[in-house]
Amino acid sequence: MASQSMDVVAKAVEQQMLQSARMVEEQLDAELEKLQTMDEDDLERLKERRLEALKKAQKQKQEWISKGHGEYREIPSERDFFAEVKESKSVVCHFYRDSTFRCKILDKHLAILAKKHLETKFIKLNVEKAPFLTERLKIKVIPTLALVKDGKTKDYIVGFTDLGNTDEFPTEMLEWRLGCSSIINYSGNILEPPTIGQKSGAKFTKVEKKTIRGKGYDSDSESDED
Repeated sequence: MASQSMDVVAKAVEQQMLQSARMVEEQLDAELEKLQTMDEDDLERLKERRLEALKKAQKQKQEWISKGHGEYREIPSERDFFAEVKESKSVVCHFYRDSTFRCKILDKHLAILAKKHLETKFIKLNVEKAPFLTERLKIKVIPTLALVKDGKTKDYIVGFTDLGNTDEFPTEMLEWRLGCSSIINYSGNILEPPTIGQKSGAKFTKVEKKTIRGKGYDSDSESDED
């Protein structure tokens, strides 16, 4: 009985795979036929459109770089924070403290992602130089990443809870978490974090865009150097 059931499942899977292969083949045939029926004018127009798209992409890249994208850098004060988020559509800001070990771990990963995701600005700000802003954003735990979209704080990554709660998380894990908030253009599978043993649908620490109360900061680091 079990053997027959397995045979039925296997045949169903085989049929599905064959159907998918046929669909891909039909799409390729259609594309080839379309190319074969194009005359020189059609091909020239296609070439021009692709060239225009490349020029547009290059122009956008240069604009991002001129605004400080492509590198992970520190801003000197909270006043600079408002200027930075105003001129860029997507911003990741690391609120850090020198004595917190986990902030240094985040620095390493953010420096890598800043180079990879030019579409997003990556900055850091020392909480001791930004008392008003940390009050306003209700930042209680260090490190905290504020994810800012169109000038408004969309989400927060508080400590390492969303990153597997370990100091050894890979850069891909942080990249996935940022992708879940649409703060970067993520090409992987949003439904599944890129680490073995992690379950999909991880709990996120989402906080509404409001202001802060209290000046004390809790460290998320297990080995804080205070």
